[in-house]
Amino acid sequence: MIKKRPKAPRGFTLVELMITTVIMVIVGLAIGVVIVDGQTGWNTMYNRLNSDVVTDGYVARKKFDAVMRSASRGQSLVASDGSWIEVYSYASPSSTVVDRYSRFYVSDGDLNLEYGQIEPRSTLSVDTVCGNVSTCTFQQVGMSTQMTLTLDNGTQTNTIVSSAVTHNQ
Repeated sequence: MIKKRPKAPRGFTLVELMITTVIMVIVGLAIGVVIVDGQTGWNTMYNRLNSDVVTDGYVARKKFDAVMRSASRGQSLVASDGSWIEVYSYASPSSTVVDRYSRFYVSDGDLNLEYGQIEPRSTLSVDTVCGNVSTCTFQQVGMSTQMTLTLDNGTQTNTIVSSAVTHNQ
C-alpha cells in the first residue's frame, strides 16, 4: 500500500501578505501624492488665468482698441506726463463734424473712460473700465496711440501694452 503524502497548504504566509501590503501602501501613497500635486498645479494655473487682473487687462485692452479705432484720425490730446488721453469722434455714422470726445484716465486705482460732447463741453457718461490699476501711461507713437497698463491685485501683477491706430477721417 502506498502512503499518500499530505499536500502542503496552498496560500500565502503572513510575512508575504505583510510585505505585499506594505508595497501596496507605498505605491498608493505615491499615486496619491502625484494626483494631489497635479490638482494643486491645475488649481493654481486656473486661478492665475481667471484672476481679476487677467480679465480686467483683457477688458481694458479691448475697450482701448475699440475707442481708439473709432476715433477721428489726427485729433487727440495726451497729457505731458502720459496720465490721460483724449480722442475725438463722430456722434454717429451720419455726422459730418467731430462732436464727441472719449477720455481715458486713472482715478482711485480704476481706469475710467469718460464720454462727452465737445461743444458745449459736457460729460455724458463715465464708465469704469477696470480696477486694480497700479500704473497707466499713454503716448503717441507715430500714427498710433499706446497704452501701458499695470494691474496688481496684491497677489498677481499683469502688464498690458496695447497700441491702436485711429481709422476715421
